[in-house]
Amino acid sequence: MLSSYSYAQIPPDYYNLANGLSGNSLKNALYLTIKDHQQYPYTATSTDVWDILKITDQDPNNSDNVLLIYTNWSTNGAQEYNNGNGWEREHVWAKVHGGFGTDPPAGTDVHHIRPINGNVNSARNSRYFAHCTTPYLMGGTIPTGSFTSTTEYVWEPRDEDKGDVARMIFYMAVRYEGENGEPDLEIIDTIPSNNNEPSGVMAKLSDLLLWHLQDTVDEKERKRNDIIYYQFQHNRNPFIDHPEFVNMIWGASAGIDNNLKLPTIKIYPNPTSDNTRIEIPSNMIGSSFKIFNSMKQEVWNAVFDSEMITLNLKNLPPGLYFLEAKGFNLVYKISIIK
Repeated sequence: MLSSYSYAQIPPDYYNLANGLSGNSLKNALYLTIKDHQQYPYTATSTDVWDILKITDQDPNNSDNVLLIYTNWSTNGAQEYNNGNGWEREHVWAKVHGGFGTDPPAGTDVHHIRPINGNVNSARNSRYFAHCTTPYLMGGTIPTGSFTSTTEYVWEPRDEDKGDVARMIFYMAVRYEGENGEPDLEIIDTIPSNNNEPSGVMAKLSDLLLWHLQDTVDEKERKRNDIIYYQFQHNRNPFIDHPEFVNMIWGASAGIDNNLKLPTIKIYPNPTSDNTRIEIPSNMIGSSFKIFNSMKQEVWNAVFDSEMITLNLKNLPPGLYFLEAKGFNLVYKISIIK
């Protein structure tokens, strides 16, 4: 029974402890609000993480399928691992960076566990999250929309997952404070040189803050948060319900303005054939942009000289391209399909 509250409705008074607070005081109040959630086993004959993910990440267009993180591919939910031929479970806060394995509560906390393709899971591995420049092509040919790096142990999700990932990481850093034998998780703004040390930290804070602003909360996230709260763990991700809490806790430490609104870039039509229009806010005029193909080869390099420009892509072969625009010390990546 789901009680009298409807989905997409935050329970009254749920965040009362957070009223009027900021910084570490707000972080502690949120911890007290969301701790002691109901725990489930990772794998069992009773309800386990596999079972929960089939509901939280169900494909709305095919109830038999789940949607996979970092790609949005849809796959048969019944194919749990299946000797590597099915889907797997991604710990967004990598297990090695928390020291919690697959044990409750952190190792089975579905607020940060998502269905994933096995090959993509291996590629992300336990990489930290940060801006990257190398497109990850599964098998060397299949575009995923996500990026990796040849110089640092980091991973950049596709644009549509950036904010989701950031808010999951922020949740973990609040939920787990080292109490009662639980891990103490913190977010740092440097990439550790040794991937396995120090345990308990995740990077990169400044990029995660920008991703949170760039990819705002959507209905899919809200619904997932509600399902976890009402049906399973009975705790919520505060940063889905109150996105403003993120900068109220971490923004000052990374020099992010609480009121910052990122300029948006629109590309249409997309997919395209020949002429593509790119629309930017007026305060981005003068900033540069480049277009790369899926092999990371630069095929276009120019400067925005007006709020709307038209590119003739007729001579480019069909495929996946990435527009990379720079301005205000930010880097935007937008996929273009031709």
